[in-house]
Amino acid sequence: MIYINEISLYSNLMDMMFIIGMLAAILTTIAFLPQVIKTHRSKHTKDLSLEMYIVFSIGLILWTVYGVVLQSLPIILANSITLLLCVYLIMLKIKYG
Repeated sequence: MIYINEISLYSNLMDMMFIIGMLAAILTTIAFLPQVIKTHRSKHTKDLSLEMYIVFSIGLILWTVYGVVLQSLPIILANSITLLLCVYLIMLKIKYG
């Protein structure tokens, strides 16, 4: 038999896990921003590896699908936003070489 305290503890744990997931999503997405901003401003893409960003994008797509399957908002948001930033860098790389 499940007691009210056990349900409350489980609920609190899930809330804490959601907060941890959202914090991780925010931090990992923000960590990607300096590269995007620097590349956007300078238009210098010589040192960016197109292959790495393509493989990274595929990984982000898979993470997003995984997040959708799990119905995990932190996974979906972090990977979707980072994917958009990554695709933007790929576009800059293609445009500016």
